Amino acid sequence: MGKQVEKLGKGVRRELITLLDGGKAHATFDDAVKEFPVKLRGVVPKGLPYSAWQIVEHLRIAQRDILDFCDNADGSYKPMKWPDDYWPKSARPGAGAWEKSVEAIRKDRKAFDKLLAKADDLELVEEFAWGEGQSLLREALLIADHNAYHTGELIVVRRLLGAWK
Repeated sequence: MGKQVEKLGKGVRRELITLLDGGKAHATFDDAVKEFPVKLRGVVPKGLPYSAWQIVEHLRIAQRDILDFCDNADGSYKPMKWPDDYWPKSARPGAGAWEKSVEAIRKDRKAFDKLLAKADDLELVEEFAWGEGQSLLREALLIADHNAYHTGELIVVRRLLGAWK
């Protein structure tokens, strides 16, 4: 039975990473940001509340917050204020900000994948001592859901701006 449980745990982690990578049922984050026209990154389409830049930066901030929350064995995590701390105020990115944010999203996702890989089966589902019922599995699903939602928004913004395939 022990080997079957271990195989199941490895399979769950593999499927989580596949889910986090996206692209099975929809476009990936990389698809959504690839060759996004610089001049359109800070444009807020009519009827929408955010520019593509604000969505990308929100993704970065939220994902980083989840990573920091999960990797909190030393107790250093400080909760952020919702929604103020999670959304950039400016619709337009500063010089190089888009690229930095996109790269940080990719880097933090790899760091989260490492957390998943090093967690044993129990750590995957065990509630964090510092949380309110959250587990690594729950937070992985939260990142996947949140990132997929906002990736879809990025594509809508691109469509409205005439910059999607």
